[in-house]
Formats: sequence, structure tokens, C-alpha cells
Amino acid sequence: MQSPLFEQANLEVQAEQRFALQNPQMLRVHLGGDVLAVKGAMVSFQGNIRFDHEKAGSVGKLFKKVVTGEDVSLMRVSGEGDVFFASEAGFVFLVELTGDGISLNARNLLAFDSSIDWDIKRVQGAGMLSGGLFNTTLHGTGTAAIHTVGQPVVLDCGTQPTYVDVQACVGWSANLVPQVVSSMNVRSMLRGGSGEAFQYAFHGPGFVIVQPSEWTPPPAQSGGGGFNLGGMLDG
Repeated sequence: MQSPLFEQANLEVQAEQRFALQNPQMLRVHLGGDVLAVKGAMVSFQGNIRFDHEKAGSVGKLFKKVVTGEDVSLMRVSGEGDVFFASEAGFVFLVELTGDGISLNARNLLAFDSSIDWDIKRVQGAGMLSGGLFNTTLHGTGTAAIHTVGQPVVLDCGTQPTYVDVQACVGWSANLVPQVVSSMNVRSMLRGGSGEAFQYAFHGPGFVIVQPSEWTPPPAQSGGGGFNLGGMLDG
């Protein structure tokens, strides 16, 4: 059988690294220790692999998942073999954490070493009008894989104030503390406004990752939602 389908670029990558890119839009992980991955991200696997629901790990973390609506449902992947991950045909990038951290939109998270600590954090200044904004933070040592809709840009926030649409923001270095600001006046928002009404404002040593596409905002939480809980979600 002959076809361009069988060209080398489409054949399975033979890599020694635990995390490797099968192609720009697919991640290949060779298990040698457990991996945490977003549910629904697995597209194929080879070998003796087990998938288990990953519990929040603490009552506090579970509470934050429920009240914020941050969609970070994880599965623990264990066993021996290779697992392939992808999501939305997004471009995959590997991030090596060396004792530092990154704050991510949960919708851009793909998989990470189980040795990395994760949590849900409220974005400072994200109040009722902005719908309540929360990110998933990763800290520690290990590899994380993220995906972006389109080719992203990484902006340096240390030289000048940087503003990013909240639905186009993939993530930022965890040392940064963004504020949520509005570029529209109250009258404009009451008349309907636009998706660009709220931005993250960054200024300080660090970076922010921006994708050339905007996620659809999640539905507002009923019954008070996470944005009314204030400091209870900051721990």
C-alpha cells in the first residue's frame, strides 16, 4: 500500500524523552511514573495502561472546584507503555518546571507529571461583573504540557504594562499578580458591551502567554458563585 499518509512525518516518533511531541498538535508520553491529564485528552495508547479519576486531594481543593466551576477534571494515567494526548487540534508546548510555577487557564492544560503540585486560585480583582475568574496553578519540578488555539505569543511584562483579553490568555509566570480591569464604561456594558470589556493587567518581571483565539466564557455560576467568596478561595 502506498500513500503520502505513510511518510516519515506521520509515523510514530521514537524518542527517549518521557514527554515528546509526536507532531506540533499531539503529545506522546512514555510512562515511567504516573501522569495527570485532563479528562478527554487521551487519543490513543499502547501497552498496559490504566486510567483512574484523580480526586481533588483535599476538601479545600474540591470545594474550590465546585464553587468556581474551573473545569480541571483530571485522570491519573499509570502503567507501562505510551499514551498520546491532544485537544482541539491545538498546538502543544512543553514547559519544564524547575521549582517554579505557572498559572494556566484550565482549558489550555493538557497533562503534567504527577509530582507537580496543582491548585485553583482566584484572580485578584475578578469580581461579579467579570464573571469571577480562576486559574489553575502548577508548582514544583517536572514537565507540563499545554495546548493553544493557534500559534501563541509570549509577552514580556517587565518593560511596560501589558493587557490581555481574559479569554485569549493562556497563562502567566506564577510570580506575577494580575489585576482585572475594564476598558469600557458602565454605560457601554449596560448596553451589551463586548467580549473585550475585561482584561488581565500585568506589570512586573515575568511573562504572559496569549493565543490568537478567545475561549467562549463559561456560564455564570448560580446561587452566588465563586466570585462572592472572596478570600476563602485564595488559600
